[in-house]
Amino acid sequence: MGDESPVPGEPPQPESSKHVKIMASDSRRNTTFPVHHSSFIIHHSPRRILQIIPTLDRCGAEKQLVLLAGGLPRHEFDVHVCVLTRDGPLRQDLEAAGVHVTLIGKRWKIDPWAYARLKRLIAALRPDLIHTWLFAANAYGRRAGVACGVKCLVAGERCVDTWKGWLHLAIDRRLARHTSRIVANSPGVRDFYVACGLAPEKLEVIPNGVPPAPPVQTSRGEILAELGLPDRARLVGLVGRLWPQKRVKDAIWAADLLKVIRRDVYLLVIGDGPHRARLETFRDQVEIRDRVLFLGQREDVPRLLPHFDVLWSASAFEGQSNAIMEAMAAGVPVAATDIPGTRDLVVHGTNGYLVPTEGWPAFAATVNTSVAKGLAKYTNVLLDDPALARRLGQSARRRMLDEFSVERMVARYADLYRRLLEPAGTT
Repeated sequence: MGDESPVPGEPPQPESSKHVKIMASDSRRNTTFPVHHSSFIIHHSPRRILQIIPTLDRCGAEKQLVLLAGGLPRHEFDVHVCVLTRDGPLRQDLEAAGVHVTLIGKRWKIDPWAYARLKRLIAALRPDLIHTWLFAANAYGRRAGVACGVKCLVAGERCVDTWKGWLHLAIDRRLARHTSRIVANSPGVRDFYVACGLAPEKLEVIPNGVPPAPPVQTSRGEILAELGLPDRARLVGLVGRLWPQKRVKDAIWAADLLKVIRRDVYLLVIGDGPHRARLETFRDQVEIRDRVLFLGQREDVPRLLPHFDVLWSASAFEGQSNAIMEAMAAGVPVAATDIPGTRDLVVHGTNGYLVPTEGWPAFAATVNTSVAKGLAKYTNVLLDDPALARRLGQSARRRMLDEFSVERMVARYADLYRRLLEPAGTT
């Protein structure tokens, strides 16, 4: 498949024009259809970059890909996005930015038909560089890139992936031999993968970027009325996928501890996931249904964020939490577990508070009472001292603007791509 002409039955096109014919997908009809694409024929054509990611769900890595794909300079880079498994709401953002999106439709963990479709896409697009994100795309995308003769491969490692077993890590190590650069989004992620056997010289850290918070257009009173909460309610937010990594049970326990000492705190859990039903059951068993609200997946999180008094993150491991970054950009102080990735964002006592995990197993079914007590303690401090909360929130906003802007993130990736695509001997 990798040796096919881009348009069967037609003469080869000049390399500079990069005429391609690919099978794109229409997720609304679950069908595929041929799409013709051609860039302007110019002497110095933009370098084609193919980004490959498992889904376009509204999650951390996916948000970063959308910001990057839409922000790379068009006169230098012709960006295409390939979605390996399933579509999602972020596709609209990519299409609005003029980025072409192709859905492969992988259905199983090992799906040779999806792999064949991916190879056909790569052979048709003839990208100068492939950038893959997350394990499934890293595995399928790099292997297909090698098979199609793509010389520049970049892989993204986004988290301290303690869930990976020996087979996953063996695949990572083998594919790393063919990878030009492996990008981690925090020093903690880099250090984790070096410890797992990846070559340090292949790893490069490019932190996430977060856009400035939008103007506040909804009053706190309106938000409280929508949620059916009293006028004096204090709001604690937790945003993320509901699965074991996020340790939402610890947060529910912390809310129960706070309920003992004050009656005005409400925990808003925003997000969905496979553990939602059991977490709601746990909340009811703890008898705190009146203080913990599961709001599900929301498209208006930026509207809610400015009205949080505190944002919680009880995660056992992260790469670099978008939820924390977005809260900090909105000027919200954070109370979070002291883990790699998060400690690169939150400076204890300066823009938030870090809670030790005391070495608690990441997937332990029981509550980490140390984390619950820490979240409750620091939240009570912030709620009792509005001036302190305001000072920490302002410091958090400045840190995001100064060190974690989208422009800075995009510039770092653009520089990496230029370095990797620079012809040998011209540096």
